[in-house]
Amino acid sequence: MMVTPPPPSIENSATATTVDEAMMQLALAEAREAAAAGDVPVGAVVVAGDGTVLAQDRNRRETDLDPTAHAEVLALRSAARRLGAWRLIGCTVYATLEPCPMCAGALINARVARLVYGCPDPKSGAIDTLFTIGRDPRLNHRFEVVSGVLAEPSAELLKAFFRPRRQ
Repeated sequence: MMVTPPPPSIENSATATTVDEAMMQLALAEAREAAAAGDVPVGAVVVAGDGTVLAQDRNRRETDLDPTAHAEVLALRSAARRLGAWRLIGCTVYATLEPCPMCAGALINARVARLVYGCPDPKSGAIDTLFTIGRDPRLNHRFEVVSGVLAEPSAELLKAFFRPRRQ
């Protein structure tokens, strides 16, 4: 899939570009697939600087019996294999939920340029909520962050998934 890359955006802007919303729709489709498989509904998409979708995946912890099988990590792995390089320079990662510390660390290590996420994670969000890993000046890499893109549908998927489990 080829799309025009998004223009530079304002950090933490709730107003997303059309491209950001289109890519987040792909991530939401992955999240729905995760829920259907019994995994927490989180989806992720990795897009190259030229707008090419390199990878998309969903949480697979339950499916793969793997505590590291988060959507972002799986999508980063696939994108790196496709590019033949672990450095995902110039890439944007779209995630329906604010990444956890493990995933935020993976984004740093992959050298992504940008993260766009849907809703915040009050229990383990490591980008804005509990930590600011993507912007910490003590780390060897930082990336642009845009939050709140399709936050409501992202949050609603999570609420719908957990509602019956909490009753």
